[in-house]
Amino acid sequence: MEIVTYWLNYLLHFLGLQTGTMGGLSRIFVLLLIVAVAFLVDWICRKVVVQGIQKITRRTKVTWDDLVFNQRVLNNFCHILPPVIIYVLIPLAFPYELQALFWIRKLCMIYIIAASLRFVNIFLGVLFELTNQHEVFRDRPLKGVYQIIQVGLFFIGAIFIIAILLDKSPAHLLAGLGASAAILMLVFKDSIMGLVSGVQLSANDMLRPGDWITMPKYNADGTVIEVTLNTVKVRNFDNTITTIPPYALVSDSFQNWRGMQNSEGRRIKRSVNIDVDSVCFCSSEMLDRFRRIVLLKEYIETTEQKVRDYNVAHGIGDVDPVNGIHQTNLGVFRAYLELYLKNLPDINADLTYMVRQLQPTEKGIPLEIYCFSRVKDWVPYERIQADVFDHIFAVVPQFGLRIFQNPSSADFRRVFEGTTK
Repeated sequence: MEIVTYWLNYLLHFLGLQTGTMGGLSRIFVLLLIVAVAFLVDWICRKVVVQGIQKITRRTKVTWDDLVFNQRVLNNFCHILPPVIIYVLIPLAFPYELQALFWIRKLCMIYIIAASLRFVNIFLGVLFELTNQHEVFRDRPLKGVYQIIQVGLFFIGAIFIIAILLDKSPAHLLAGLGASAAILMLVFKDSIMGLVSGVQLSANDMLRPGDWITMPKYNADGTVIEVTLNTVKVRNFDNTITTIPPYALVSDSFQNWRGMQNSEGRRIKRSVNIDVDSVCFCSSEMLDRFRRIVLLKEYIETTEQKVRDYNVAHGIGDVDPVNGIHQTNLGVFRAYLELYLKNLPDINADLTYMVRQLQPTEKGIPLEIYCFSRVKDWVPYERIQADVFDHIFAVVPQFGLRIFQNPSSADFRRVFEGTTK
């Protein structure tokens, strides 16, 4: 900067201008010359220095320097230089007019602070983008932290600008603001709660962008697309956007499906109701028919051998099926479904799979299918689940069973038509 001052003084002497004897027109000329020098430095910095730095960064193998030293960051840094040059050189144009010099320098200082804040803000955005590219930080809700740093920087910048305008020390202004801390906490309540909640969500790994969450209280059921200081944006499966305050995710309960997505299977848990009147003991003809089912052949023979051994050991004959133990069509059907699930490629047999009876109700016997699909994506998962129950509905009559369902209008019509004939 001393070199610039020296050459500007030399240029003024060369033009025959003396800083102590300049008139109004001469001062305007010197002021325009200072402004021209400031913008010339800015232009040289952007066109020569910035392009030179970018050529160097393009030749390196790493990618982070392309972001840190990109054109937007460097150009905004260059924009800080003109007000600094004007601030230093302006006494040459107004050597004795202290009042004008005082206000021009104040304006320059305010512009320097504003340009510096803009540069720091853009640089923080680059750092945020770099952290998002890193695998460790990619799924962390860091945007809220980035936003609170932005708020803090602009708050400090506003304090310095006000201090310059009022010609007061920033420390005195901060001390005065400390007395009104309660009012500030009330004004920034949501931001403070959002910051604390964001730290808790990140520290406890409760939420990441990309997680599928369900929160019925806020009608949220979809994927987290953004976590900011004041809101968590969820894209629901109907493509609507739900915004949730971060502190609501800490204080209330929500369901995160990330554990399912990272596991080895997605649960299928659904039941069909079997008509109680269709349950019966298996006759020999039924057992012979069941033996022709490939999945059941070994099971029928093994189970029948156990039944015979038990009945013989206890002296029980086959005359009355009430005595001793005998197979039922519902029991054979349950065994068939377990073997069917075990041999289905889309079902993970390494996880829990079973077919169980639930408490009978007025709508029959609920037979629940409990297993895990290897495929966890929504559309193929629903397709696999539908295929399983399509097969169940189709195969039920082969075991002499009936699916229970409430009578429809067609059923009543058939009954009515039968009674009128």
